[in-house]
Amino acid sequence: MILHSNIIGKGQPFVILHGFLGMGDNWKTLARQFSELDYQMHLVDQRNHGRSFHSDVFDYDIMAEDLKAYCDANNLKEIILLGHSMGGKTAMTFATRFPEYVKKLIVADISPRYYPVHHDAILDGLSNLDFTLIKSRGEADETLAHYVADAGTRMFLLKNLYWVEKGKLGLRINLPILREHVSEVGEALPSQAVFGKPTLFLRGDKSEYIGPTDEGIIHRHFIDAKIETVSNAGHWLHAENPKAFYKSVVEFIRA
Repeated sequence: MILHSNIIGKGQPFVILHGFLGMGDNWKTLARQFSELDYQMHLVDQRNHGRSFHSDVFDYDIMAEDLKAYCDANNLKEIILLGHSMGGKTAMTFATRFPEYVKKLIVADISPRYYPVHHDAILDGLSNLDFTLIKSRGEADETLAHYVADAGTRMFLLKNLYWVEKGKLGLRINLPILREHVSEVGEALPSQAVFGKPTLFLRGDKSEYIGPTDEGIIHRHFIDAKIETVSNAGHWLHAENPKAFYKSVVEFIRA
């Protein structure tokens, strides 16, 4: 099975991998801007997310293999690869396992280290959306607000809503499997994993995902890495300061 994607533009292949509970479409606005610079943008939905297939298996090795199968099916070589959060972990795994596919790597606000599970409230909220009772996005938001206070986070999560059939809402994500395997999302990159080509790590200045202690870990795995900070941005740095994010990525890929 091949991952679902939205392809925008023509030119050098540039693949973007979304974060946990996200989808490729979250990146549409930035992808259109990149496509104007002669990049063919591939907004990929990872397994159990978006419109891609559901599976009982969920870990970074299998998601890296999904991406390899996607590149082979679409004859993609020498790709620019950008991953955010969970997508950044998939991108790191892919680049270290299949370096011949990747020309340059961009990792947004995640380090190669282990992260403890911290999505409990979100997963509880999504699991408590009863679609026999909930008939609108507003009603879903109202229920979710009991678990997730931040309106921006709820808006991001509710992009997963869709009409299963007339009058019946559902979630595109494979919630039971993601909940069962949520610990996989925080797994560290294997200690022997190394990538030698140009790599850019971008962190939000208000985010705690990449701290000073992460710099050594990053350089140990990514020989030719540089780390930059996006101002006025937290973990969703590409959404919170898209202009600065875009500028950093373009300078890196065009250097």
